Amino acid sequence: MVRESMEEGLLTGRYQLPPNETKPTSNGADGDSLADNLNMPSQPAASSLTPVLVFSTFVAVCGSFSYGCSLGYSSPAETGIMEDLDLSLAEYSVFGSIMTIGGMVGAILSGKITDLIGRKRTMWFSDVFCTVGWLAITFAKNALWLDIGRLLIGLGVSIFCYVVPVYVAEIAPKSYRGSFASSNQLMTSSGFAIMFFVGSFISWRTLTMIGTIPCVVQIIGLFFIPESPRWLAKCGREKEFEASLKRLRGENSDISEEAAEIRDYIATLEQQTEASFLELFQRRYADALIVGVGLMLLQQLGGNSAVAYYTSSIFKESGISGSLGLQVLAVIQIPVATLGLLLMDRSGRRPLLLVSASGLCFSYFLQGLAFCFKELPNLKALTPPLVLSCTLIGATAFTIGLGGIPWIIMSEIFPINVKAQAGSLVTLVNWSTAWIMTYSFNFMMDWSLAGTFFFFSGISGLTVLFVAKLVPETKERTLEEIQASITHSFSVI
Repeated sequence: MVRESMEEGLLTGRYQLPPNETKPTSNGADGDSLADNLNMPSQPAASSLTPVLVFSTFVAVCGSFSYGCSLGYSSPAETGIMEDLDLSLAEYSVFGSIMTIGGMVGAILSGKITDLIGRKRTMWFSDVFCTVGWLAITFAKNALWLDIGRLLIGLGVSIFCYVVPVYVAEIAPKSYRGSFASSNQLMTSSGFAIMFFVGSFISWRTLTMIGTIPCVVQIIGLFFIPESPRWLAKCGREKEFEASLKRLRGENSDISEEAAEIRDYIATLEQQTEASFLELFQRRYADALIVGVGLMLLQQLGGNSAVAYYTSSIFKESGISGSLGLQVLAVIQIPVATLGLLLMDRSGRRPLLLVSASGLCFSYFLQGLAFCFKELPNLKALTPPLVLSCTLIGATAFTIGLGGIPWIIMSEIFPINVKAQAGSLVTLVNWSTAWIMTYSFNFMMDWSLAGTFFFFSGISGLTVLFVAKLVPETKERTLEEIQASITHSFSVI
């Protein structure tokens, strides 16, 4: 769910210098924003691609892989868990959805913990919860221990959703930030796909052990990577800040210019007044709140998390082998995620969101029709191929758009002085709505198979209208331009 960095405004450094100050650029022009040069080391950008930087990014995105594993676990494990532990539908619905309750708690705490103890320690903190959670599920003898394990995993991965993209964005040089940050979503999709694919062949208890692997790798790897230099600078730990930046950029690199720019920007931020949570609801932030909260609500009300958690049940209801359907779905995840990343900065946010929501609307509508055909003897044979095809279309549409873009837009539309509060609010909305949908999904399916997917199709149709009418295009625009256009009476500092 991965989702992208909630501190993008802070990390891109887009602010204007005071009127009486100017800064020369490489071509000799004066008066440009410091953001144009922030994170640009004095050496050539290519030489900043060091082994330490690559390894640090790999260690960090192990948390994203763990998040993907948690998303993909419940569907292939459903049959085995319900049979072995004799769970009712209601009990398994609690197990499938309780991760989102842990996620809500983690979403509230993530920002404060990350700033208080640092990025590395926060990842360790998350790893402990995830590892204990996976082990609790592995050795569970009843529904209670299953739920405790799932709750702990939700708490851990929701913090990963925040800290991993923040850490990666803070250590990467400006010229590589986009591609390095993109590895977060790719690893989430990879973890999800592996759980779906491997879960078709092994028991649910063995599958949980796969979920612990990225946690163990990250726990060990964190001993060998540097802390975020920006967090160290913010804490005033000058020697450690320079040492960390030196390791990331190379021992022979000249970090003086980049280090000075980071110090200047941190000093400027410290002079700004942090807005309170209630100030977020002022009229000038209304449009940004509507867009941010609206996208998160529609993303989850469209049923995508619920469908991902219970894909196996959907396939069985349509007459498809659950294991075969999961394998096919797993195969397309990584290529589709890669395609979405390639299209992000070429086509823009709005077109991808419109295509994504339209694809989901179409696929869910056909899926609803397919379950209607199930009741008609002459058309019953069409149900399995239609359901499989529509599930693949829906997964593709979600991955290239609604899966990650709402998080990117959220990081772009809120001014820096309310970004932390706004980020916590929309993240909480996302996780709480996910809990409602994942818990109620099985009961909706019992009510009406076709009606459930017609409902999701209708929500996706509303998403198309919402994006077309209210969501701004943020491609190739500075944060100041985006925020000035979407907030009322907002002046760029």
